[in-house]
Amino acid sequence: MNTFIYEFTGNNILKAAFFGWLSAQILKTIIYVIVNKEFVFERLIGDGGMPSSHSATVMSMVTAVAYDCGVGSPIFAVAFVFAIIVMHDAMGVRRETGKQAVAINNIMEYFSEMGKQPPEIQLKEFVGHSPFQVMMGAILGLIIGIIVCG
Repeated sequence: MNTFIYEFTGNNILKAAFFGWLSAQILKTIIYVIVNKEFVFERLIGDGGMPSSHSATVMSMVTAVAYDCGVGSPIFAVAFVFAIIVMHDAMGVRRETGKQAVAINNIMEYFSEMGKQPPEIQLKEFVGHSPFQVMMGAILGLIIGIIVCG
C-alpha cells in the first residue's frame, strides 16, 4: 500500500494535470470576482469561464508526458490527441450547450412573466469556452507542466 501511495503522489503526469486544473480554477475565480465584484463559490469548482480548466488540465498532462516519456512515445501521441479532442469539445459542443441554456432560460423567464408556471429549473449557462479562453488555458497548462516537471 505504501508503494502505491508513493507512486501515485510521485506521478508527475498526475501532479501536472491536477495543478493545471487547480491553477485554472483559482484564476477563473479571481477573474470572476474582479469582473463581477462578487465571489461565487461555484466558479471555484464549476465549468466554463476564463481560463479554460479543461485546456489547462490536458495541456499540463501533455507537457508532463512529453517530459517523462518523450514526444516520440505512444503515450504522448494518445495524450496529444486526447488534448485536441477535449479542447475542441470545450469550444464547440460545450460552448453551444451554454448558448442553448441561455436561450432556454430566457424562454422560461418569459413564460414566468406571462403568468405561466415554468419548471423550477435553471439550466447552467457556464459550460463551454471561447477560443481565447481555451488558448489561455492551454498556455497556462503548458506553463504548469513545465513548472511541475522542469
